[in-house]
Amino acid sequence: MIHVSPENIRGTVDNVYKSESRRVFATLIRLLGDFDLAEDALQDAFAAALQQWSRDGVPSNPRAWLVSTGRFKAIDAIRRRSRFDASLATLAEHLDTQTLDSHEWESERVEDDRLRLIFTCCNPALSQEARLALTLREVCGMTTEEIAHALLVSPSTLAQRIVRAKSKIRAAGIPYKVPELEELPERLDTVLQVIYLVFTEGYSASSGGSLTRPDLSGEAIRLARLLVDLLPEPEAMGLLALMLLHESRSKARVSFEGDLILLEDQDRSLWDRELIAEGQSLVETALSSPRLGPYSLQAAIVAVHADAARADDTDWAQIAALYAVLLRLFPSPIVELNRAVAVAMRSGPEAGIALINDILARGDLTDYYLAHSSMADLCRRAGKTDQARISYRQALKLTSQEPEMRFLEARLAQMDAPHLAEIP
Repeated sequence: MIHVSPENIRGTVDNVYKSESRRVFATLIRLLGDFDLAEDALQDAFAAALQQWSRDGVPSNPRAWLVSTGRFKAIDAIRRRSRFDASLATLAEHLDTQTLDSHEWESERVEDDRLRLIFTCCNPALSQEARLALTLREVCGMTTEEIAHALLVSPSTLAQRIVRAKSKIRAAGIPYKVPELEELPERLDTVLQVIYLVFTEGYSASSGGSLTRPDLSGEAIRLARLLVDLLPEPEAMGLLALMLLHESRSKARVSFEGDLILLEDQDRSLWDRELIAEGQSLVETALSSPRLGPYSLQAAIVAVHADAARADDTDWAQIAALYAVLLRLFPSPIVELNRAVAVAMRSGPEAGIALINDILARGDLTDYYLAHSSMADLCRRAGKTDQARISYRQALKLTSQEPEMRFLEARLAQMDAPHLAEIP
């Protein structure tokens, strides 16, 4: 046991919750077989931790303690309710007699509980939208608002999807397990998408005072490594490569004060060369496949950035060409936006402005702040200051991420300063 002063115990429990709660939750679902029961057990376990750890000390293995406590809390709750429903007594007895060795939740085997839970949530019996919503909420602990932002839907719509998905799992008896090898490919696309959305929220948080959430990006990389071990498909390797290459820049993306640093202004000596080397090796392997996938192509694009010792050395022609291939094979407005920026860097801002105007004119990405901030930056570079101000202000309205807000406000201030100086 590690003794912590009573005044510091809440901070300790909060840190354990942040690092361990979703793993504990995944194991509780395996043991209890029900999402809602596991969620209640998780909350009861942490409430007990807050009381008992201040008295008895923090256990050497907090995750194991929380799993065990949560399980017993759930069984006790079922037994109390069995006075009104006799069938619950049988369930409580079944749960109580299950073997429960500590190695079951300490293991880092391929049959990882969170990966197992991801595959459960990504069962083909659920709709694509429901799979994404349920996995991001229950496996990764993202809030309804964060997921809605990532999927570009309203929080109420997102909440309904989650409720319906849980009901479907319960009604259909969808098993909690990693599927057999022959069943994996049909779920792979959704699993990859989920892992990447988790990474994206960790790499660039959708809201709050911090630009990043290393707990989420680190967990996404861990799960991707497990997935590559389980199913070494080219796209699984491509996704892992993409995340490693992005993660290699993490120390250079934020200033000491917590402000955003653009790619072109980053100190590249801070980039993690080991992660870059691993990512580039995975990209080469993934691209050797006859079937090109979206994650492998995106990883190839990030690898081109990683090759440039200075921002001015970036091969924008190659990046624009790769985006053209990606757009042709896997069309989406966001890929189109990224290609527009690459074209602007290759051929000048006016070329990019025209392409982004086409996207916005169709009604695509009108609520996506990066579309407006990209337009603003290109207009600024092209000397179209009035349009740049309009676009910066629109981007500012659409983001709730504080470092991004400060960045946009600083850009507006830089542009307004000479403008105000001209007023008599």
